[in-house]
Amino acid sequence: MKHLIAFTAILLQLVYLFNSGQVLAQKTYCNPINLDYGYTPIPNFSEWGRHRATADPVIVNYKGTFFLFSTNQWGYWHSSNMSDWTFHSRRFLRPWNNVYDELCAPAVGIVGDTMLVFGSTYTGEFTIWMSTNPEANEWKPLVERFGIGGWDPDFFTDTDGRFYMYNGSSNRYPLYGIELNRQTMAPIGTRKEVYLLESWRYGWQRFGEHMDDTFLDGFMEGAHMTKHNGKYYLQYGAPGTEGSGYADGVAVGDSPLGNFKNQSDPLSMKLGGFARGAGHGATFLDNDKNYWHVSTVVMNRKNNFERRLGIWPAGFDQDDVMYCNTAYGDYPHVLPYADKPGVFTGWMLLNYQKPVRASSSLGGYQPNLAVDEDIKTYWSAKSGNKGEWFETDLGELSTVQAVQINYADQDAGTLGKVTDQYHQYILYHSKDGKKWEVLVDKSANKKDVPHDYVELPTPVSTRFLKLENIHMPQGKFALSGFRVFGKGAGQRPDAVKQFMVLRTEKDKRSAWIRWSPVDGAYGYTIRYGTHPDKLYNNIMVLTHNEYWFKAMDKLATYYYTIEAFNENGISEQFPLVKVE
Repeated sequence: MKHLIAFTAILLQLVYLFNSGQVLAQKTYCNPINLDYGYTPIPNFSEWGRHRATADPVIVNYKGTFFLFSTNQWGYWHSSNMSDWTFHSRRFLRPWNNVYDELCAPAVGIVGDTMLVFGSTYTGEFTIWMSTNPEANEWKPLVERFGIGGWDPDFFTDTDGRFYMYNGSSNRYPLYGIELNRQTMAPIGTRKEVYLLESWRYGWQRFGEHMDDTFLDGFMEGAHMTKHNGKYYLQYGAPGTEGSGYADGVAVGDSPLGNFKNQSDPLSMKLGGFARGAGHGATFLDNDKNYWHVSTVVMNRKNNFERRLGIWPAGFDQDDVMYCNTAYGDYPHVLPYADKPGVFTGWMLLNYQKPVRASSSLGGYQPNLAVDEDIKTYWSAKSGNKGEWFETDLGELSTVQAVQINYADQDAGTLGKVTDQYHQYILYHSKDGKKWEVLVDKSANKKDVPHDYVELPTPVSTRFLKLENIHMPQGKFALSGFRVFGKGAGQRPDAVKQFMVLRTEKDKRSAWIRWSPVDGAYGYTIRYGTHPDKLYNNIMVLTHNEYWFKAMDKLATYYYTIEAFNENGISEQFPLVKVE
């Protein structure tokens, strides 16, 4: 009987997806996620060039559907599968609100059958909105002017029905929490200090890239609360959105408003690779009760606040330690509803620093910058005209499983959200560079796909891929990353033979990590943690064989290992190194 009920539930879900026109076209996704990101609406944030930007995301699962809100998008998205996102235009501003900061770092909460949305404010002039049908974009004010306000707010409904708000964004002041009346939203009592950064102990809370550029006090911001097994997990962003060390920490307490003890290492941090940074986010459940974490991806070329979004598998281990897996987190991972959701596919990047050609190049925006795995750099053609093209050579016949096309903003001209623009292209492939066949045809596409990810229905054995522009929404034809995933025809690299972690006695938050290079490897993943079976954090290092690390808990013993990787796979891990 149980099996029949489970089968019926799956069948109903498939019928729903089919009827809604959202049958899963793919089983995987790749960060940064492909959303029709709006452009920054703030003029002085785009003096170095108009660009897309958002951050501070919240995803909530409301009646089996995912709803995504983030900073200044003039609307929000919903999805039934966490792959295809539908945008809903909505200005949550009132006539008396700031013209630029619409929903800045929004709070999204669920109370009973009602969704609540609230944007950052220090003045107490922002409205708390409510909806019982957000998919139809039906909203009305619950509280016209929420008097106590709050910057980077978060809403949390406890299992006993009591309702709380957390807020704070500062390099001096802590995060605060307060209970609210769930009918009137009136405060119950006064705000309480719930957590303040302890950078004297936790090295990752220091501002910077974990090299030698720490010069500001670390910021803490972006509170988010998750309850699990009777414990309260207060998540927070730190130490600053400008660096790839941007992360979400987590402190664990026995009540919603007090006695929080910090976990030694960040919940989510993505050091190295293409999509770097994993701060100021939120944790949510899919319909099979798997945990996920959405957060901010650092870009910061045209402005410090030029950012994207990433989604990472998360969870709790048998000891109730909260974790998030960002290892190879900008390579294809499995979506919900597929087998093994959140698992890394094992599809490797096939064209890192491989030979490239292009139809034209604008100034110093040379073709190699589209395959250097740096989201801050990009190639640009001289125009956005139809017929401009970019070609990558994998070096040998390889099995291609997926492609991610990351467009760059070169000479865009927009402030704010645009809902009627789109990209069009044709992707060709060739085994010899002479005879070309169409691999992906999006010449009739009408969607805005700035980080288009295409999982091929059938893998293809090929060597050359050429992307031909048909239509750009605005500006030049430009790519920050043309990324090809699959398996090469060669051997995975050998294991690292020598590996050392030198922890300084002067500052036990820091270490110099160095290892013997491996022939044929283009990158290394260092895994570390405070328990030999809990290596939940990682560092991806490309090309180099050393890393200056400043992110440890000075009072904890650590365990490290390292693995080498290339387009053919991942090596065996080095035996665990204990660092005291």
